Amino acid sequence: MNFPFRACFSALSVSDGSVRVRTVLRSVALDLRMCETMNLSHSNGSTHNFNGFEEKLDELRRLLGKSDGDPLRIVGVGAGAWGSVFAALLQDSYGQFREKVQIRIWRRAGRILDKATAEHLFEVINSREDVLRRLIRRCAYLKYVEARLGDRVLYADEILKDGFCLNMIDTPLCPLKVVTNLQEAVWDADIVVNGLPSTETREVFEEISKYWKERITVPIIISLAKGIEAALQPVPHIITPTLMINRATGVPIENILYLGGPNIASEIYNKEYANARICGAEKWRKPLANFLRQPQFIVWDNSDLVTHEVMGGLKNVYAIGAGMVAALTNESATSKSVYFAHCTSEMIFITYLLAEEPEKLAGPLLADTYVTLLKGRNAWYGQMLAKGELSLDMGDSISGKGMIQGVSAVGAFYEILSQSSLNVLHPEDNKPVAPVQLCPILKTLYKILIKRDGSPQAILEALRDETLNDPRDRIELAQSHAFYRPSLLGQP
Repeated sequence: MNFPFRACFSALSVSDGSVRVRTVLRSVALDLRMCETMNLSHSNGSTHNFNGFEEKLDELRRLLGKSDGDPLRIVGVGAGAWGSVFAALLQDSYGQFREKVQIRIWRRAGRILDKATAEHLFEVINSREDVLRRLIRRCAYLKYVEARLGDRVLYADEILKDGFCLNMIDTPLCPLKVVTNLQEAVWDADIVVNGLPSTETREVFEEISKYWKERITVPIIISLAKGIEAALQPVPHIITPTLMINRATGVPIENILYLGGPNIASEIYNKEYANARICGAEKWRKPLANFLRQPQFIVWDNSDLVTHEVMGGLKNVYAIGAGMVAALTNESATSKSVYFAHCTSEMIFITYLLAEEPEKLAGPLLADTYVTLLKGRNAWYGQMLAKGELSLDMGDSISGKGMIQGVSAVGAFYEILSQSSLNVLHPEDNKPVAPVQLCPILKTLYKILIKRDGSPQAILEALRDETLNDPRDRIELAQSHAFYRPSLLGQP
């Protein structure tokens, strides 16, 4: 039986008043209840998807020492695209076991949707019959109609409860339990998922630490953040989000993990096949990899926490430049391949400074870079800057996209790699130079994005510089010298 949604909603127009809207909605709701009564036997068609999840939940509860009647409390902190999708994946998999697990997500209150976003959201809702059914069943549809008519405003935390992430309006999620009070969200959480940008992680977790002073049990923290900060004392070194969390809260690094991989949040939720790695201490990474793994989302585990985390931030740097090149050359495949050759050689060069066995990172780094260049927000940001549709004065937090983390990462990597204490021999001059002098793409991005000295066109000028070395030379230089600097990642 087909439910006549569109016939009813086509009767609504922007000029319709609230009385007219409510009359149509009452008619729709009656039809919906009739339809659902007739099709009750089909309402649990997704039950087969939960096979095996309860056993995995029970195993994690056992490891955490949870007793009967005491639910496992999982809280997402931050509701960007990836943070919201991560919470929704857990809700879809484990939400039915309400006595055993509680899944919530925190985001700040008060963020108002602009009129254009509210109108677009209404179009998305009306294009999805399953979403229409759900909203009317939950008595939540009317507010979206009124927002479309301009009769009320919508808030980001309000729509997230109905399964709409402000940074990913086109991909409806399942309804989520949303908390806007940070203390209420985290004070008794067993597992906290950091979905904040790296630039906000320290501040929020310093606040969280105030609520954990009297805790007896130590929480597990999974960080999704990709970004870094530079610190120059006592020696130049990189600060990652997991280290920020460790320093802010005092939670042992053994209880803090990083999860990342070559994926796009909306595609993961739409069940495109994807994989990721959870990195950290063996005690928790293996059981959590099993807990998070789904048929279409494979989670591997790895012991190298910090290096994978840094690599996740590094690819965002070069993604911005790739977007600029694509826009400036009208998507020229040749120009993009030239850029890719140079940017990957710089990334490989940098990994030789950061990792003792950099060849092990080549596959994960290139895969994450590839997907970011194809569809990531950092590449999109570079395109919009080059087209003139965005300006640097608008900041790096963009409506509908969230934080562009590559911008701060450009500044951090440039600052670190400019330090004379890290000097390497120039291959031609045979004189010591800071590593950044061998990274012309990074230097140009810093000039454009941080110093604001030049336009995106400068990235093409850098690529077309006749004195530019073969990118292979940079890789051979890194491979032939002992470049590894363990102090960069805080190691002795």
